[in-house]
Amino acid sequence: MEKPENQAEEIEKSIRKKFHKQLFSKFAKGVRDYELVQEGDRIAVCISGGKDSMLMAKLFQELQRHRKVSFELEFLVMNPGYAQANREMIEHNAAKMDLPITMFESSIFDAVYEIEKSPCYLCARMRRGHLYHKAQELGCNKIALGHHYDDVIETILMGMLYGGQIQTMMPKLHSTNFPGMELIRPMYYIREKDIEHWRDYNHLQFLRCACRFTENCASAQESEENLSKRLEIKELIAEMKKVNPFVEGNIFKSVENVNLSTIIAYKKQGVKHHFLEEYYDQE
Repeated sequence: MEKPENQAEEIEKSIRKKFHKQLFSKFAKGVRDYELVQEGDRIAVCISGGKDSMLMAKLFQELQRHRKVSFELEFLVMNPGYAQANREMIEHNAAKMDLPITMFESSIFDAVYEIEKSPCYLCARMRRGHLYHKAQELGCNKIALGHHYDDVIETILMGMLYGGQIQTMMPKLHSTNFPGMELIRPMYYIREKDIEHWRDYNHLQFLRCACRFTENCASAQESEENLSKRLEIKELIAEMKKVNPFVEGNIFKSVENVNLSTIIAYKKQGVKHHFLEEYYDQE
C-alpha cells in the first residue's frame, strides 16, 4: 500500500517535539516506574485500530530508537471479523504511520454474536487469549495493550460504584493461561485528552468502534456507547472535577495508598482475609 510522502515523519516529529511532554515522557516514565520493558524482550504491540493502540505503536518505535534497552517489536493486529471498511482503515493507517503490522484472522465476532449474556466480556477474554497465543507463536514474551490513565481511574470508580469492590487496572500482569507471558500497559500515565489532541493535530482518523454490534458508530456518536457505564463514570468524574480539580489524581493515587489497618476485608491470590482474624490478637 502506498503511503503518503513524509506523513509518518510528521507524525513522529509531533511526538518528539510538540507532544513530547504529554505523550513520550509519560510513556517512558510508565515503562521505567513499572519496569515494563527489559533487555531482550520481544513485545507484541496489540493494535485494535483505535487512537490509543495506534499511538502506543508509535511511542514504542520512538522508545526503541533511544536504544537504552535492546528489545524487539511485533505490531500485531487481530481481525476478529471486522467489516471490510474497518479492516481497510486499519491497513491504511498502518501504512500512513509506517507501522509494519502482522494481521491474523479469527472468528470471535461470529462466536459471540448470538450470546445474550455479557457478550462484551466474553469477546474481550477471547480476544486476549487469541492475542497471547499468536504473540507466543511469534516468539514474544509480552503483549502490550493501549489502556491509558483515564481508563485506570474509570476502572477504579466502576469497581466501587457498580461492582462493590476496590480494584485497579494493573500496569502489568503475569498471564495465568500462557506461562512465561506478561501483559503490560505502558500508556498508564497518558491522559486521553492528550491522545485526542495528538490525533487531531495530525488530522488522523481511527476506528471508534470495532465491534460488530456497534460498527455503525465508527462515524457517529449515537450508539449503546452513550448508555454505557463507562460513559456515566466519565461524566461523574467531569462533574467532580468542577468542585475539586485534583479529583482525578486522587482517584489514581487511592489504590497506591491503601491502609490495610482500616480495611474490613480484602482478597489476596483469591483468599479472603477479614480484619477480625488479627483483631483479638492485638488485645
